[in-house]
Amino acid sequence: MKYNKEEVKKIFKELINKKDIEIEEIPCIDLYMDQVTTFFEDKLCNLKRNEEDKILTKTMINNYTKGKILMPAKKKKYTLEHMIFLILIYNLKQGLSINDINTFFNPIFNDKVDEIKEDISIEKLYRVFLKIKNKESEDLENNFNFMMDTIEGEFVNFEGEERDLMELLTTVLVLINRSNSYKRMAEKVIDNFFKE
Repeated sequence: MKYNKEEVKKIFKELINKKDIEIEEIPCIDLYMDQVTTFFEDKLCNLKRNEEDKILTKTMINNYTKGKILMPAKKKKYTLEHMIFLILIYNLKQGLSINDINTFFNPIFNDKVDEIKEDISIEKLYRVFLKIKNKESEDLENNFNFMMDTIEGEFVNFEGEERDLMELLTTVLVLINRSNSYKRMAEKVIDNFFKE
């Protein structure tokens, strides 16, 4: 195992600087399902862990509709609102269950889950989400670099491969702990404010 702290920092920077889908990039015409899956595959392929992973499939889209976290297509076509929901679902499903996503989206839809309530702007929600996400990127990078430096300082009495291994193990443990903390917080917000 060859460890290089600067390489780990570089990987982190690349991850947090991955380009999001801006609203202006979403086609202004309604799309058929094949066009939707192709669009997502093209735009988000850099987020795949493995080359063979699928970003979005027809089955996923159908399951989201059946699970009432996505409105049904309109005449077999998907609108800008559908596309934004699919982007949000993609982000949410990285850390939440489908049930939690359903609970989260429930206040947005009408009773039949076939359209968004009139007083909700999904486009504004998405724009604000992207704005805050982009602002946080710099803080995330600074926090990550501080974490890496702190970990390195904890193992100054170790040498060679043993030191590298201890630093890598600690890095993964701390990252997973942060991930778990944020995930639990999101679940608590959903449990306390979205469930009836």
